[in-house]
Amino acid sequence: MARMKPTGKENKPKKLLVIRLSAIGDVAMTVPVLWSVVKHNPDVNITFVSQHFARDIVSQIPGIQFYEADTKNRHKGFWGIFKLFRELKNLDRFDAVADLHGVIRSRIIGLMFRLSSTRYVVIDKGRNEKKQLCNVRNKNLVELKPTTERYADVFRKLNLDAANDFDYLFDEVRLPDDISAYLGYKSGTWIGVAPFAKHKGKIYPLNLMEAVVSRLAANKSYKIVLIGGRNFERELLEKWAAKYPNTLSIAGRYSILNEIKIISNLDVLLSMDSANMHLASLVNTPVVSIWGATHRYAGFYGWNQNPENAVEVELYCRPCSVYGNKPCFRKDYACLNRITPDMIISRINSVVDRYGRI
Repeated sequence: MARMKPTGKENKPKKLLVIRLSAIGDVAMTVPVLWSVVKHNPDVNITFVSQHFARDIVSQIPGIQFYEADTKNRHKGFWGIFKLFRELKNLDRFDAVADLHGVIRSRIIGLMFRLSSTRYVVIDKGRNEKKQLCNVRNKNLVELKPTTERYADVFRKLNLDAANDFDYLFDEVRLPDDISAYLGYKSGTWIGVAPFAKHKGKIYPLNLMEAVVSRLAANKSYKIVLIGGRNFERELLEKWAAKYPNTLSIAGRYSILNEIKIISNLDVLLSMDSANMHLASLVNTPVVSIWGATHRYAGFYGWNQNPENAVEVELYCRPCSVYGNKPCFRKDYACLNRITPDMIISRINSVVDRYGRI
C-alpha cells in the first residue's frame, strides 16, 4: 500500500524556534505576525531568540517564550554562535526553525539545526527588488512587499496560519506613578518627537528639527515629549527641553516597555524612519514620519500607519539606500534639507485634528 502524503496540518511544527537577533525596529515588526501566529496556532509552542532589548517587546505576546542571545559577549563570533546553537539545542527539541533575520549568524544557527534534521526556513528579503528600487540611474519605483508580510511568509512555509489581523499590544494605558509625576497627568494634546535614527540619511537636520520643536512648543495646548537614547541624544534633548516651554525629555530615562507606554499616551508621534515609528505602530499611535534617503516603498513603513502621514520630497535619486547608510549621491542631502518645518507642522496639525484623543 502506498504511503499517504502527510497533510499540511500534520506537518505543522509543535515546537518552533524563531530567530531575529536585531534590531529594535525589526523586532517590533515581528510582533503583528507573531501575535497572529500565536492566535491562529494555539497548539504551537514558540521560543523567540533575540538580544535583551527585545524581551520587553516580545513578552507582551501571551504564549511566547524568550531566550536571550548575547552577541556582544557570550555569543560573539563563530564560537559564540556555536555556543548559542548548543544552548538552543539543549533547551528543547524543536521541530522547526523560522529565521526572520537571514544574516550570517542566523544562517549558521539554521544550518546547524538542519544538519541535525530540524526543518529550517529563512526569510526572503527581496534583495534584488530593493536593489532596483535604490538604483539611482535605472530606478524601478514600485511598492515592495511589506517586511511584516515577508515574516508571515516564513511561517506559512511551515504550514502555520498567519493572518493580517493584529489588534495592537494595547491602546492608551495608565502610566506608572513615577512617570506621571514627571510628565504630568494626561490633558491637552501630547506630541512626541523622536529626531534620531541609526544612519545620517534618515535624520532630519537637527537645526530644522529644533525649529519644529520651538514652534510646536509655542502652542500652549500642546505638550512636547522628546524621545531619544543616551549620551549625545540625551544631552541635546535635555537642552531643548530646558529651552522651550511645555517640553520634556524622556531620553535615556526609562525602559523600552515604559517608553512604549508613554508612546501609547501620545496623540501623535513625529519620527524618522526608525524604531520609534514601529513601536508607536504597536500601540495605535499615529505617526508623522520623515523620509529622506530611504523610502516607505522598501517595505519598512509602520504597521497600519496612514501613508498620507509620511513627509517626503520626490527626487530622481530617491531612495538611494534601503537603510540610509550610504553617502548622499548628490552630496547635499536634498531629500532631507528640502523638507521644511512648515511641511512637518502642517502634517502634525492635520493628524491632531483628525485623530486627536482630547
